[in-house]
Amino acid sequence: MSNVIDFLERLGQDAQLRDAPQEDLELALASAWIDPELQAAILAKDQKQLEVLLGSVNVCCMVNPGKEDDDEEEDAEENPSRGGGGITTHLASRAMGSAA
Repeated sequence: MSNVIDFLERLGQDAQLRDAPQEDLELALASAWIDPELQAAILAKDQKQLEVLLGSVNVCCMVNPGKEDDDEEEDAEENPSRGGGGITTHLASRAMGSAA
């Protein structure tokens, strides 16, 4: 698999190779010791087939910043009915209720 990744990296970095005629690309793939089915997927620019053959998929991860601590304290002061404890208060209440 590292041969394929190395080749794709080289393909992305080398404009001459990326824009090379099909025959030159086939020679470069053969010299990189890449399996024929992977070569076919690369030549066809078939991302889904590459993912299947390599056993990998795209992963997308999103990270959102949490609220500032100051915001939580202000919310507790503005909305005393919420208890200010959030999930901790709720869990503690449940634990005490189930113990009784």
